[in-house]
Amino acid sequence: MGQYLYRIQPTRDGLLIESTLEEDRIVGEHFDYLKDLSDRGIVLLAGRTLNTDRSSFGIVVFVAEDDATARGILENDPAVRAGVFHAELFPYRVALVGKDILKT
Repeated sequence: MGQYLYRIQPTRDGLLIESTLEEDRIVGEHFDYLKDLSDRGIVLLAGRTLNTDRSSFGIVVFVAEDDATARGILENDPAVRAGVFHAELFPYRVALVGKDILKT
């Protein structure tokens, strides 16, 4: 079992400031997808930067059996599949986790 990270960015400038109803629906499906993977112990951490300019990005840190499975997890993300987010996959290894990570 390996660890992976995928980095996502909106494909449309301004998406994080003003989104369409369809984009909102797809981003909701994206959240539900990651929540399900988190509940199943696959996603270790997911979140995004709080800026809304074109440098904004999100990350998903997760575990998978191999590179092909990791690629499948990325490609099955509804927002990636629909082209709302662009994604890049990286092999990754968590080195440290703060005990109070969710308190901030």
